Amino acid sequence: MHFEHGSVHWLELNSWEPAKAREFYSKIMGWKFEAMPMATGDTYWVALIGDKAVAGIFEMHEPEFTGVPEHWLSYFAVRDIDETCQQIKASGGSIRRAPFDVPAVGRIAIVQDALGAIMGMMTPAIGECS
Repeated sequence: MHFEHGSVHWLELNSWEPAKAREFYSKIMGWKFEAMPMATGDTYWVALIGDKAVAGIFEMHEPEFTGVPEHWLSYFAVRDIDETCQQIKASGGSIRRAPFDVPAVGRIAIVQDALGAIMGMMTPAIGECS
């Protein structure tokens, strides 16, 4: 697989009620869902069209999410997430969640741009990012 640096790579619904979200999107989009265990013991839900992964659902249940509404989060592919995080800080942005590894997925960070917009960025584990 090949990914362009800066391209949208993944979409994730951050939800307080993933079961209701799965029900809604299975009816509206025809998505099927596959459970993916997380290192925290939680479950991440991968949305599928056929056998192609198209999005994910992350359950917000930790106190750090108190007051955060349900929302879709975009993830952008980058060549080197650690270097990109340094560039973000140098450009007036901030790191909301420092880079972390997700086996077979990639190295991910949640960041905020200089204007306040929050997004995910990741160096995909599979393929090349140019």
